[in-house]
Amino acid sequence: QVQLVESGGGSVQPGGSLRLSCAASESISSIYAMGWYRQAPGKQRTLVGSVTNEGRTYYEDFVEGRFTISRDNTKNMVYLEMNNLKPDDTAVYGCTGGTCTGFVCLLFEYDAWGQGTQVTVSS
Repeated sequence: QVQLVESGGGSVQPGGSLRLSCAASESISSIYAMGWYRQAPGKQRTLVGSVTNEGRTYYEDFVEGRFTISRDNTKNMVYLEMNNLKPDDTAVYGCTGGTCTGFVCLLFEYDAWGQGTQVTVSS
């Protein structure tokens, strides 16, 4: 299974921005959807959004237009650009990949998971 390693996390003030990167150990060209998840302490893991091989993106409602997910299959990289961060965005963010038959893959359909990188938003 492909290994995913994230980087770029850190601490920012509300309204700040971060760009997270995800490096895959092998080709991601055959993986239909690459996405990002987040998990806050004591809470369940949830999908942030995803991007397909054709560049179609999907975001959960809480993103509110603030985040952008992209992928570079030639570099086996996935990115998450986050702007106007809020304290509620504080969580471990990780990348994920999976292949499904629908336009948007459901959480259970992803089968590759990164360890994650911490994002902390506080004053």
